Amino acid sequence: MGTVLIKRIYDPAGDGDGYRVLVDRLWPRGIKKEDARLDEWLKEAGPSDELRKEFGHDPDKFDDFAAAYRRELEGSEAVEQLVRLARREAKLCLLFGARDEEHNQAVVLREVILERLGAGSG
Repeated sequence: MGTVLIKRIYDPAGDGDGYRVLVDRLWPRGIKKEDARLDEWLKEAGPSDELRKEFGHDPDKFDDFAAAYRRELEGSEAVEQLVRLARREAKLCLLFGARDEEHNQAVVLREVILERLGAGSG
């Protein structure tokens, strides 16, 4: 089982990133696809448009966002795919476009993946 990292897609890609997966539904502004050094873009792993707009990257709404996002992720094939990748790869890097590195979907998604790996499901 590998390490699960999170990183802004605007930060330079590093050799230590491992398998790089963008977990945003929308392509990040100002990033060219050829410059992103992605292994995969898993749009389905991102929060719904409604939830994303409701959250609006407001740190005061993060706990409610995280709870609602976790509900959206229940039974998600995208989560299953990320858990499989985390088991297979030495490093899995979840990429996100948000400016706030502490209050975004990748933080929640990483927790969900680690919980699933810890539970030994699958």
